[in-house]
Amino acid sequence: MVTAAAVVAGYLLGSINFSYLYGKWFKNIDIRKHGSGNAGATNTLRVLGKGPAIGVLALDVGKGIAAVWIGRWLGAEGEELLPILAGLGAIIGHNWPVFFSFRGGKGIATTIGVVATLCFLPALIAGIIAILSIVITRYVSLGSLIFTALLPFSIWLMDRPDSILVASIIIAVFAFVRHRTNIVKLAQGKENKLGKRA
Repeated sequence: MVTAAAVVAGYLLGSINFSYLYGKWFKNIDIRKHGSGNAGATNTLRVLGKGPAIGVLALDVGKGIAAVWIGRWLGAEGEELLPILAGLGAIIGHNWPVFFSFRGGKGIATTIGVVATLCFLPALIAGIIAILSIVITRYVSLGSLIFTALLPFSIWLMDRPDSILVASIIIAVFAFVRHRTNIVKLAQGKENKLGKRA
């Protein structure tokens, strides 16, 4: 019962899509019908500008952090499984939100919140490399893929618990599934670079 509560709480929290809500409340648009069609921070930057994008990014990271802490609150002290499941629930909710016809974002900002709370140092190392790749190439999608692909290796090298390692592999699968069109565009040299307006 407690396990289900952690997953459901994380999922419902993740399903709150701040990119969509900002577009609807302040611009009267559905962000999913503009730019890349993705309801996340990068497309918010492309369509609505820096300020809204920073806000969306912070809130999406925040809900990943909050989900993990909900799992910790529901579980016993030192419990690993509930925080992990609640965090995964938040990422699934962001990607496939029940409140918005299961059409959400790609989950990277929420993933950052989740993994930084579960295993800060491995996430930091993978994040620094991902950020450098974005600075060099200006492809956010590539940086996102690098971040999630490196996470399992970083977690394994730093000898973090197996449960977190397995969760990081699941997270990487989510990311690659959600970025499959970006992967095709990257291969074709057609992917949009950071800073390009819709």
